[in-house]
Amino acid sequence: MGLISILFKEPVTFLMLAVPLIYSIIAHEVAHGAVAYLFGDDTAKRAGRLTLNPLAHLDPAGTLMLFFVGFGWAKPVPVNYSKLRNFRTGLVCVSLAGCLTNIIIATIALSIISSMNLVTGHPVTMVLLVLARINIILGAFNLIPIPPLDGSKVLMGFLPSRLQLEFAKYERFGFPVLIVLLFTGLLDPVIIFIQKLIFIFIGLFLGVS
Repeated sequence: MGLISILFKEPVTFLMLAVPLIYSIIAHEVAHGAVAYLFGDDTAKRAGRLTLNPLAHLDPAGTLMLFFVGFGWAKPVPVNYSKLRNFRTGLVCVSLAGCLTNIIIATIALSIISSMNLVTGHPVTMVLLVLARINIILGAFNLIPIPPLDGSKVLMGFLPSRLQLEFAKYERFGFPVLIVLLFTGLLDPVIIFIQKLIFIFIGLFLGVS
């Protein structure tokens, strides 16, 4: 059941959730562009994408998927990887930036619940829990090393140059393969495993065993 069901049951809660969720996918893309800029690529900046203005980022299909399915996307921020200083480090850092941003958002949401001792069932608790859960899903999903997901570029950053070129050739086939794997459920164990690792990381940060 998608988040859209909340709109009809608890419209105020839905509105409280809609804005931070939309900005979660926006922040993911802005992080890519901002880190690319730090490494010398100003493509995103020149394209006007280093902004939190939703009009510059939102993808209609990705936004609908966010609320109907539970994960979505914004328009990818353009990055010219050939402009990056220290290519390998830049490639890994730029690729990880979006996922780490989602993990940070989830950590902040869970830390607010913990620090404020919010009770289960409170609307704010529900909003923060859903916000954390979806950001963890976004982070975990994007870390899968299948093109065009961020994890594929993280992997490329550690491959020898010859293998990078070979791997890049298969990027045009990545999206159809990804769709098939998603709808057949073959990716579910991978996503769950990465989510568990993220939960462990957040738990260590928050001091929860």
